[in-house]
Amino acid sequence: MDAAPVVLERDGAVAVVTLNRPKRRNALDAGLKTALRRALEEVASDDAVRAVLLTGAGGAFCAGQDLAEHAAALRADAEHAFDTVEEDYAPIVRLLATMGKPVVAAVSGTCVGAGLALALACDLRVFAEEAVLATAFTAIGLTCDSGLSLTLTRAVGEARARELVLLGESFSARQAVEWGISGRLVPQAEVGTAGRELAARLAAGPTAAYAESKRLIAESWGRDLGTVLAAEGRAQARLGLTADHSGAVEAFLAKRKPEFQGR
Repeated sequence: MDAAPVVLERDGAVAVVTLNRPKRRNALDAGLKTALRRALEEVASDDAVRAVLLTGAGGAFCAGQDLAEHAAALRADAEHAFDTVEEDYAPIVRLLATMGKPVVAAVSGTCVGAGLALALACDLRVFAEEAVLATAFTAIGLTCDSGLSLTLTRAVGEARARELVLLGESFSARQAVEWGISGRLVPQAEVGTAGRELAARLAAGPTAAYAESKRLIAESWGRDLGTVLAAEGRAQARLGLTADHSGAVEAFLAKRKPEFQGR
């Protein structure tokens, strides 16, 4: 029996979602994309999950679209070969970017194309120092998908994004961090542990506040200051009614560590 293309496990309040096609560097075929979308839908709606870790099996994160499958789709029906962009990639990226809990990517080995876009859709990243990244799309005569034209440009700036997309040259995890793709650098052997530790730290935090913060940051781009101030005011008012906020204030006054419940 073939192994499941995505493995979902629970580690306390952390859901670990592992892309599981190691022989293909976790390239995204139809089965993996469907399984990933369903796993993310499940953890996004599960109140017991307070943080999510996305990683890949076999020493690689994700090599992007499975090109063997894509070539077959082009030969069979080129007009509909890219339906997967809206049907699979878009909902996966929306789930990662907008679910009301923090998502950490643990990135090792290969992280290119749509794989890079998945990592950038997550809130935080832990990179193996040896990881190799690339946009990769123009190498096969395509442009960005999976939100990469937005997330990469926000991370590194327009000039650098143009260079990375148009030239398509690979770059190291250290370069990624230096250029603005935020992330922690750790040795290859430690990336899984470091990712779990970071996700567990977030899971123990004020997840309601994290959800509001994710939304405010995402929506702030292109808004004027007055609109942002008003949105922040509404978010603070909502959080002001939570047990997490009142409990944390009392804990501060009592000089003890707060315990957050996410409500």
